[in-house]
Amino acid sequence: MRDQSFEFLQNLLAAPSPSGYEQPAQRVFRSYVAPFAAISTDVMGNVFGAIEGGGENRPRVMLVGHSDEIGFQIKYMDDNGFIYFGAIGGVDPHLSTGQKVNIHGSKGIIPGVIGKKPIHLMEPKDRETVVKLDAQYIDIGVASKKEAEALVRVGDPVTFAVSLSTLQGDRVTSRGFDDKAGSFVVAEVLRQVSELSAKLQVDLYGVSSVQEEVGLRGGTTSSYTVNPDIGICVEVDFATDQPDVDKKHNGEVKIGKGPILPRGANINPALFDLLAETAAAENIPVQFTGIPRATGTDANVMQISRGGVATALVKIPLRYMHTPVEVLSLSDLENAVRLIVATLTRIKDKQVFIPN
Repeated sequence: MRDQSFEFLQNLLAAPSPSGYEQPAQRVFRSYVAPFAAISTDVMGNVFGAIEGGGENRPRVMLVGHSDEIGFQIKYMDDNGFIYFGAIGGVDPHLSTGQKVNIHGSKGIIPGVIGKKPIHLMEPKDRETVVKLDAQYIDIGVASKKEAEALVRVGDPVTFAVSLSTLQGDRVTSRGFDDKAGSFVVAEVLRQVSELSAKLQVDLYGVSSVQEEVGLRGGTTSSYTVNPDIGICVEVDFATDQPDVDKKHNGEVKIGKGPILPRGANINPALFDLLAETAAAENIPVQFTGIPRATGTDANVMQISRGGVATALVKIPLRYMHTPVEVLSLSDLENAVRLIVATLTRIKDKQVFIPN
């Protein structure tokens, strides 16, 4: 991966963006994309990067990845300054205790830890019980509610205090790959399209959407705004090459073996075929999965926006989803960009995506 792209990925992941509090990450996205696309932001906080194509009767193509991540929100502070919180998105209470966190408020970042009773003081039966999220608390090192309120306030968002680290080979780990990986791919597609020698025969709208983790909200409104003929959602998906995941659930999916192309009711068959044929023609590795239902992604709401959209998914294999240590392969990100750019150059007529 080129140095500037990797730096952008690092900055995007470092920026806090729990659902409803995405703007630090969206500012990073806007700054990166502004040199090669026309930028706008809507009242929800969705960011749009537009590149006009050439020719007449151009299809509108929308590419979307969501910028929001899971996290927490302060709900209550007790008399001793301990902070109680609720989950933003699907947080597993198994993994939150004992973690370092950052509270993001008007005073900047306030570090803290999610406390845990020492195992020595626990009854044997309690050692096998998960502490419910509403019983967990953050310790920021103060001695009273007054001290806590001078630093943070109810409603402030909280993230795990984790950023990008490299593992072996091209594998990296971070919080927030779900789905800043998607926003990254959207930005890189816009950059590469802007560098093509000839204009695409489509009008391209790259969207970094918001509030996906709490109900596909930004995907719904941005799809309505763009009103695309064709839509590609970039998401992450469960890798099944770790020891404790059943391949019967999601098929055989490995990190480093290319992006995933799902099939199912949410996917336009002609657009799926175009992506698969493009991958074969360009020697881009891809993997295939089946999703026999509506997907829990922005592709779901994009497909049924207004009069309907020819929709597909390009997914990045990801281990340990919704944990602070999500793992993916940089080559899968790069191959997703290659696949989408090559597919966009092949789109000429929206009519071919209408079933017959």
